[in-house]
Amino acid sequence: MRAADATVLVTPRSFASVDPAPRTRLEAAVGEVRGNDLGRPMTAGELRERVGDVDALLAGLDEIDASVFAAAPRLRVIARYGAGVDRIDLRAAAEHGVVVTNTPGANAEAVAEFALGLILAGLRRIAAGDRTVRDGAWAVQRGRELAGSTVGLLGLGRIGAATARRLVALGARVVAFDPAVREAPQGVLLLPRDEVVAQADVLSLHLPALPATRDMVDAALLARMPRGALLVNTARGELVVEEDLVAALDAGHLAGAALDTLRDEPPAPDHPLLGRPDVIVTPHAAPHTREAVTAMGLTAVQELLTVLEDGTPRFPVPPTGDRA
Repeated sequence: MRAADATVLVTPRSFASVDPAPRTRLEAAVGEVRGNDLGRPMTAGELRERVGDVDALLAGLDEIDASVFAAAPRLRVIARYGAGVDRIDLRAAAEHGVVVTNTPGANAEAVAEFALGLILAGLRRIAAGDRTVRDGAWAVQRGRELAGSTVGLLGLGRIGAATARRLVALGARVVAFDPAVREAPQGVLLLPRDEVVAQADVLSLHLPALPATRDMVDAALLARMPRGALLVNTARGELVVEEDLVAALDAGHLAGAALDTLRDEPPAPDHPLLGRPDVIVTPHAAPHTREAVTAMGLTAVQELLTVLEDGTPRFPVPPTGDRA
């Protein structure tokens, strides 16, 4: 089959939203491009209704389980628009002969900058100060300095390492845990996980959601953090047991949390982490810069077309999990 005859379903809302080049490239190369009419990531059931005659899927944070593959006999490739593949059943993909690719590194700088922003906002209570002024008060929100603080990183891949370099440059002491990393960036000390957690004035998460990491940040781990510490998550909501985080905040053990991702997105209006002055919540915005969105789009399109033309993609994801 040639790419020119292929039907492609594109689900990410931000695809080609800044620069039309990724969509122009895709539309020029394939037979038909379909979009996501829901304006959000699709569930497996919603995908099953749409993939029966689809040859390729350019996917965002959609739920792609074994039932989706069973409903898509023509599907040859899933090009993930981003790095994480925790919502794709990789073994089912392999069983159905579907190649999965991703875009490692395309948004690393964007997410690292956002993580740094959340760390600074949490330490200096910037969002709480803004709300206070808007509510008619003029009360100082006393915070902590990043310089001299210990920041612990769980995960030291592309994003974690980029975050670490920024933190070191600003005078933080940086400790990190990542069993896959043998050599840390300059100024970063590799330690066992429990030592990182116990020393961290700020604990920042940079891990994929895998069986070994889901629910990692539970009551036991939070209790090992120093009293008055800050939790930051720009990775995956599935890493955190949200009920345990609420309890740690209610008890005053943690000073706050800054979260760019939750288990359910978007959250229900009565979500217990919303509306708290000690919690910052942003709408999974970390990867979304003009530069990163365009880079992710162009890379995902190139990977998708390469597979459709029987070529070898640059960034294949093996059935064992996220390589990025």
